[in-house]
Amino acid sequence: MFDKGSGIPIVVIPGLQGRWEWMRPAVDALARQHRVITFSLCDERTSPFPCDPNRAFENYLAQVDLALDRAGVDRAVIAGVSYGGLIAVEFAARRPERVTALVLASALHASWEPDPRQRRYLDAPLLMSPMFVATAPGRMRQELKASLPSMVERIRFTAEHGARVIMAPTSPSRMARRIAWAKSHHFADPRQVTAPALVVTGEPDLDRVVPVEVSRRYLDDFETAQHVVLKRTGHIGLVTRPEAFAGVLERFVNGVRLSA
Repeated sequence: MFDKGSGIPIVVIPGLQGRWEWMRPAVDALARQHRVITFSLCDERTSPFPCDPNRAFENYLAQVDLALDRAGVDRAVIAGVSYGGLIAVEFAARRPERVTALVLASALHASWEPDPRQRRYLDAPLLMSPMFVATAPGRMRQELKASLPSMVERIRFTAEHGARVIMAPTSPSRMARRIAWAKSHHFADPRQVTAPALVVTGEPDLDRVVPVEVSRRYLDDFETAQHVVLKRTGHIGLVTRPEAFAGVLERFVNGVRLSA
């Protein structure tokens, strides 16, 4: 478990790949102003948190509770990234007493359904993983050009992020299982969430992973939710423009604190 910084505690839940290390630039940027708690999902082999496959998606909700307990924190801002948004919203609906605010970054919505290409990956994750890796640069090319206009910046980012991925490898099989767990889970009505909510997305033409319109469905669930578009980003703005991402959260969290 990563626990760094001081101030208002923010729990950051990683995406489908399950590793917090992939979010390192955003985590470090946030920790300059806040106490940041994050972790790899509990079904990762390196995770120190327990995981019972029979509990499926429930494991992740228990993990957030346990992470708060281990950190000695009663309540925190809960931030979910991509797939982690499903975990964050469900936790906020079921454990409102532990959630001061909710942040959803390019988040999946429970109503999301995979498209035909994604279904092929999910049906045969090991067989399709070489194609998934091979097509990743094409999915991210436009976003990287928008976020990092300089070729030198793009080369540096690609090398640094590639190193993070190599040092914290993910598993296609576990990723497919996480989707299956989510699709079989009976989610609480998101309208039960009482905490102030912020939805952060990239630009619609740049997010090639989770369509912005999917994340925007949360604006219908939460009547008072704020929506911020992180300019010149798509799905991975929290790592291509971590300071801008941290700035958005800083303004939101401070506003929540001042109005409380």
